[in-house]
Amino acid sequence: MKGEGKVFFLKSRMKWIGLLGLVLSAFSLLVHFLLAGFTDDSISDYSIPVTLFSWRPVFDNPRFNRHTPLYRRLWGPTRHVESLLPYAIPRGYHSDPPARTNGFVFVRIQGGFHEIRNSIPDVVAVSRLLNATLVIPEIQSTTSSKGISSQFKSFAYLYNEEHFMASLANDVRVVKTLPKNLKWARRKKQIPSFKVSYGSSPYYYLHHVLPVLIKHSVVELVVPHGGCLQAILPTNLEEYQRLRCRVAFHALQFRKEVQELSTKVLQRLRPLGRPFIAYDPGMTREALAYHGCAELFQDVHTELIQHKRAWMIKRGIVKGKLSVDSAEQRLQGLCPLMPEEVGILLRAYGYSWDTIIYVAGGEVFGGQRTLIPLHGMFENVVDRTSLSTGWELAKMYGRESKHKDIRPKTPPSVEEETKHDSSKSIRQRPQPLPPPPARPKYYNIEGWWGWVAESDNEPENTVIELRTNAHKLLWEAIDYVVSVEADVFVPGFDRDGKGHPSFASLVMGHRLYQSASAKTFRPDRKQTAMLLEEIRDHMYEANHTWIASVRKLLKKSILEGLVESSKRSKAFSFLSHPVPECSCIKRDHRVSNVSLIEADLGVTHRCPQGMDGAVRSKDNKNAEKEEDLDEEDLSSSGFFFGHKESGGSSNSNNETVNSEANNKEEGQLEDQEELEGGER
Repeated sequence: MKGEGKVFFLKSRMKWIGLLGLVLSAFSLLVHFLLAGFTDDSISDYSIPVTLFSWRPVFDNPRFNRHTPLYRRLWGPTRHVESLLPYAIPRGYHSDPPARTNGFVFVRIQGGFHEIRNSIPDVVAVSRLLNATLVIPEIQSTTSSKGISSQFKSFAYLYNEEHFMASLANDVRVVKTLPKNLKWARRKKQIPSFKVSYGSSPYYYLHHVLPVLIKHSVVELVVPHGGCLQAILPTNLEEYQRLRCRVAFHALQFRKEVQELSTKVLQRLRPLGRPFIAYDPGMTREALAYHGCAELFQDVHTELIQHKRAWMIKRGIVKGKLSVDSAEQRLQGLCPLMPEEVGILLRAYGYSWDTIIYVAGGEVFGGQRTLIPLHGMFENVVDRTSLSTGWELAKMYGRESKHKDIRPKTPPSVEEETKHDSSKSIRQRPQPLPPPPARPKYYNIEGWWGWVAESDNEPENTVIELRTNAHKLLWEAIDYVVSVEADVFVPGFDRDGKGHPSFASLVMGHRLYQSASAKTFRPDRKQTAMLLEEIRDHMYEANHTWIASVRKLLKKSILEGLVESSKRSKAFSFLSHPVPECSCIKRDHRVSNVSLIEADLGVTHRCPQGMDGAVRSKDNKNAEKEEDLDEEDLSSSGFFFGHKESGGSSNSNNETVNSEANNKEEGQLEDQEELEGGER
């Protein structure tokens, strides 16, 4: 009896254990279902302790000394414009927008990231000029895209609507949508519409648009080219320039998801507190076609660019001939600097092989193959894809609907093909042969595509391509934030596919406004091309004389390039050079610095007393000793294109000795540099 009771007890215990296991399994499944309910496309919001992204930085020496003349020369602020501070506040009488306006201005903006960003400040200024209520602009590349997230529509896909409206409360009345009666009239296409040209004058709006606005209480403006108001306004409209600055640099804030991912990318770019360079190649198919730079590439790339140029000529975008001497265009500075050439310039200037370089500005025509030489010269070349994960990007995109055109089509079965063939054979009359297959689209690994056919027409975008075009706005938004915050910015090209200022121009203008002393190279492409042509046959064996010439050229580009941009870029885009209208001079300044700022940049307004300490150099002691460049100090040229070799302590000791010698020579020439700076 006792044995039977013991066996019964063991059996019942096993049953209870099994039942407990089933309960725990059911509870676990329930928890998983609950978590899935709070996710977007099975992507959870919770964070994991280990961030999985592809880049693993490689440094020659983990320790990075910021207190050396060499560091100040490569990364330090530009001393001569440290006195320049952002100041976009109205300086005269500035009335609040009236409660009753002349009507509503509805705006549709076409184009890419830089065209959208260049247009929005203009339409705000136009709305105030017309005393109109601005309806939040519609971004065409998001509204026409299928399959993108329904969480974010039009303007809200890229920017923060609430912040935009709150920031402009004292300047322009802004509403989210038209009233119901006007919204219905717009859908029926019963409201007057204007397709405004690039850089339209205030006279055009006051004498052509305003009378129609007063009559109909609403007008629609279509902005196809980016920028609908002329860059340089009359003196009596100078307050509208500061309004543009308030919109571009304060009101236009990216939506929360984009801002958060941009912050993460910036944090990952600064391992161990190291500085980094942001580089925008500016090599888009449209820009290369517009400026006649097809022969910089080979094989199918040249054919793709020429096809695009023929398409532009047919539509009147390009006035020149189809065949252009690309070599001559390059020597005239009308073509982008290739990534290999930019890498050579940076190495010649003194940046070491382990410098962090962030490639910005969207896609690079030619794909990663074009960037191979740059990767060969610098170990830590990265972009947004290597500093973010797939689930982080998906979270930024939001929940996107699945479209039937996006799913891959399965091939028909053998039975279906047999049935189709038999049905064709039953027919009495013979059918004509099908037309020959069209030439397929050309794809490469990186995802960009071009299309070459017998006609000049470009193919219509597929659903996948429309969705990708919308995603590009978010990618370039991340690149924009990173480029503005970078320690050094290098543009490969500053013109787009219509000859207007591009992504790089807007970045340089924002950096000039926000932190004028941040190091930004603006190399003269014509002089750079001539220098590179001298060593075309031995590009990786440059001598000391050539390196000295490059250093002198890049040194001049920091200040002289800034002055040149006020004459060249500002005429096309005010945001590429928002000085002197949106800046002031700090009161505790140097006489030499102020003379440069007043004479060459035209800034005469003194900052209010409370702003004197608003912007300071990160290291005040070193700011007084900033080393811009020393053409004669070529001690670092011994490491030109050198790489870290596997070795023991002897190599590291040699590096330390050479670094100390470098710093000593740099320090001995500080007084001479200060004197040269004073003369300038």
